[in-house]
Amino acid sequence: MEAVDPTVFRLAIFVLAIFVGYYVVWSVTPALHTPLMAVTNAISSVIIVGALLAAAAHPPTGDESTGAGVLISKGAGAIAAGLAAVNIFGGFLVTQRMLAMYKKKERAK
Repeated sequence: MEAVDPTVFRLAIFVLAIFVGYYVVWSVTPALHTPLMAVTNAISSVIIVGALLAAAAHPPTGDESTGAGVLISKGAGAIAAGLAAVNIFGGFLVTQRMLAMYKKKERAK
């Protein structure tokens, strides 16, 4: 029996994750959107840690050339860190606005 190519295996997992994510997010009731946004912000903060690690990549010891792979890793890490930061900031703004809808409004005297 022949083994499955790791790229095909990872692609299949990615496609399954897309379907699961779609059905999980769209089946959430409106009352749970605020907690969902808070969890999304937490996930983005984990992504930012990985992006910073990728942006700080350096060639292995003993390799004198920087190599294109390291430059691509640094660039992709910087872009990922920027996009995750925008996602976190926007998520907090949306969460704050949604929580403001539940506050009692003061009556004018």
